[in-house]
This record gives sequence, C-alpha cells and structure tokens, in this order.
Amino acid sequence: MTAQSAQKKNNQKKAKTAITPTREENFPEWYQNVIKAADMAENAPVRGCMIIKPYGYAVWENFQRELDRRIKDEGVKNAYFPLLIPLSYIAKEAEHIDGFAKECAVVTHHRLEAAPDGKGLVPAGELTEPMIIRPTSETIIGETIAKWVTSYRDLPLKLNQWANVMRWEMRPRLFLRTAEFLWQEGHNAFATAEESNADARRMLEVYAEFSRNVLAIPVIEGEKTPEERFPGAMATYTIEAILQDGKALQSGTSHDLGQTFSRSAGIRYQSQDGAEELAWTTSWGMSSRMVGGLIMTHGDDDGMRMPPKVAPHHVVIIPIVHDDGDRAKILDYAETLARRLKELNIRVEMDASDKKTPDKLWGAIKQGVPVRVEIGRREMEEGNVTHTRRDIGRDSKTTESTDAFCNKITAMLDGMQEEMYQAALTRTNAMLHDVKSLDEARQFFSEKTSIGQLRMDAAFLQEDDFEKLQKDFAVTPRCLPFADEGKKVIVGKAY
Repeated sequence: MTAQSAQKKNNQKKAKTAITPTREENFPEWYQNVIKAADMAENAPVRGCMIIKPYGYAVWENFQRELDRRIKDEGVKNAYFPLLIPLSYIAKEAEHIDGFAKECAVVTHHRLEAAPDGKGLVPAGELTEPMIIRPTSETIIGETIAKWVTSYRDLPLKLNQWANVMRWEMRPRLFLRTAEFLWQEGHNAFATAEESNADARRMLEVYAEFSRNVLAIPVIEGEKTPEERFPGAMATYTIEAILQDGKALQSGTSHDLGQTFSRSAGIRYQSQDGAEELAWTTSWGMSSRMVGGLIMTHGDDDGMRMPPKVAPHHVVIIPIVHDDGDRAKILDYAETLARRLKELNIRVEMDASDKKTPDKLWGAIKQGVPVRVEIGRREMEEGNVTHTRRDIGRDSKTTESTDAFCNKITAMLDGMQEEMYQAALTRTNAMLHDVKSLDEARQFFSEKTSIGQLRMDAAFLQEDDFEKLQKDFAVTPRCLPFADEGKKVIVGKAY
C-alpha cells in the first residue's frame, strides 16, 4: 500500500463532524467555529468588540437570572452607577489604576461638529476633566457609598450592578476576551475586617456553587498569589476552571479590599462608641467570558452541548412533513406537545420553518439543544414522540408515548445536568498533574503532548527558577487551592 492510498484510507475512516477543524486538530479555530455554527455571536465592526446574537444572549439571560437570584439570597440589592467615571476619582487610587491604565478608554470631548474643510465631523467641546469609560467601578461606587454611610447603623451595605465594562483588548476572542463585555460587580461595605473577609470568601462560594450546579463547570477554589492579586486588594479569591485544551480560565473573583478604597473615597462611619472609623469593603465579579468557558467545557466536534439549566431551550420539536396533506395535523400534534411541556416549565422551541429536515436536525445539534423531538406521521398516528439527547447522541434515540415522555422529561434534564458535570469533573481531575520539583514541571511543559495544569508545592514560588519557568513557557500561578490549605499552587497556561 502506498503512502497516498494509506492516507486516503485513513481519511475514509475518520468520522464526519459538523465542526471542522475538530478540537484535536485546532482547538482555537474549533472554538470560533462552534460559536458561528451555534449562531451565538460574531465580531462587531468596532475592533475588539462583539455582537451577541439572540441565541447567545438567551444563554446570558439564563446565566443572569440564576446568578442574580443567588446574589439576592445573600442580602445584596441591585443598583446602577454611571458608565463614565471622572479621572480624578480614579487618580485617587494610583495603586488601583496601575492595573488598568493601559486598558482604559478615555472620553475627552462632549460633542461633534463639522470639520473645517466641510468633510465629515470632528470632536469639539473639550471636557474640563476627562472621563474614563468604566473598566470597573470600585472608585465611583466607593465615592457614592461614602455619601450613604455615616453610622454603624448603615452597615453592612451590599450592592450589585449588572453592567457593561470597557477594557481595550489587543488580542480579542469572542466571549473570552473582548474590549467591551458584560458582567455583574458587587461592592459591599462592613464595620470590621472579619466581616469583609468572610464576605469575600462567601461570595466565592456562591460563584463556585453556581458554576458547578448551573453551568456544570467544575472549578478549583483558591487564593491568588500576591503578584496575581487585584490591585489594591488585601486578598483575591478565585475559582479556576480547566478547559478541554488543558488551559485554565479565571471564572470568578472576589476581593477583600481592606480599607484601601474606604481611605481614598472617604467611607467613614461613627461607631457605637462614637469614634470615627473607616469601613472595610469587598468587591466581586463574574462576566460573560463564562459563556466562552461553557463552550470550551461542554462543546464537541458537532457543536455546542448546553447544560439544561442554562440552555435557551430544553427541547426543540421538529415536525417532519413528507405529505402536505399531513401538515396541519402534524403541526397541531406538535403544538399540543409544546403546550404540555410548557405547563411543566420546560423551555420549548418548535421549528416549523421550511428548512429541510436534516438542516433542522443539524441546526439543533450545533446549538446544543439538550433534547430534540421528531414528530412525523407515524408518531402522530401512534400517539408517540421520537427524542434524542444531545449529550449522548444517536445512541439515545427513543420512540415512546407522549405521556411517557412528558412524565420523564424533567428527570431526564436533571440527569443530563448531573452527567455533564460529572463528565467534566472526570476530565478536569485527569488534567491536574502533581509534580515534586521544578525540573519535573519544566519537563512537563516542554512536551508538546502535555495537556493540563500542574499542582506543586507553594514553596516553589519563592525559587528563582520559578520565574524563569513562567517566562520560558508562558505559564502563571492560577491559585493556592483552599483544599490544600495554601500548601500547593496550581500552575499552567490560561486564557
């Protein structure tokens, strides 16, 4: 057999996939193509920005609803603060802005006027003070809290806002890194250091539970090293996910800010004994980059696989009509099923479009709809449905009565949610490797086939060779896991 014929035979054996290249062939390109195939987002005309399409935004809405409920359960109230922040506010906290200075977008004029040559428009009306488009809101919210808090009776004060933020991004990637993105940011104030630290730890627990139980993404909870800490914070806590390509994703952070921002913003209150005290504050946030994490955790070579709790639709119903004489009856049967499912609080979409049946089926597969239901003449006549689970595929294809399907759908979705999490957890654990020396770490990162993150003694962070390891392989310390009581550190490549 010639090399050419052998290659041809291998190509014939290779299973056809909806997404090319596959994850194994080119993971970054696979990721971009899944987003396109699932119709979730696209690049915007503005460099570094993205357009979140309706299906992708529906994922964010479910994300927002589930997380917002958990935040409110912690006694936090939603508010909204300005997008534009005076430069003087940010300049008060030099240590803080140092971490964002290169990423800040600055507004210097307040109107446009005709250009002197009559061609186009030019900025006019220079502002007396430049405004920064919100990169994060510690400064402006701190200034506001200082007005609202005067007594110990005003504490604790717990605020959250859902907003967009702007940080110039030179290497954009849809959802993961864009100049403008969506997030929530919480800002709490307390009377004592103990309360603020407990709050920062508690909000990280909220993020971890949300990630595991809603997004079905396993995460490692831990503390950032001093070098990776949020500027101005006493401590930064993080949840880190390990994605299918072995890279880490910082998935949510909470910061114990101590009195740093209270001091610069003047957040003072009168204590019970009449003394004037500085408040202790925290901030915490999670963003739309987790939609990217969702794709990189659960997607496969046929597209997205949505965990049911965050899926825009739990079920897509696809009527299959071969004879126009059956159309009205099949559609009526499908609509009756849709109504029954909605009564069970199942999110349902019916695709009654004129697309060809294979296009409808593959569209649902690429979007990762958890369960797709096919209804044709036979199903209608026999009172049945044919359904397939997206997480398992064609091996799960089942035909059964409508009653049986409706009775089991809720348990089916719950089972899918748990099974997707367990599969991701198994993969995460397999990608976490223990090493006993920096030489072992160097050997691991030197091998092109090595995938995952390393767990090593935290004492290695103090060695000169660790800094060289970071530079040579573009790796960073992700966190000091709580589970190891700060004795270990996770190190690897990250998004």
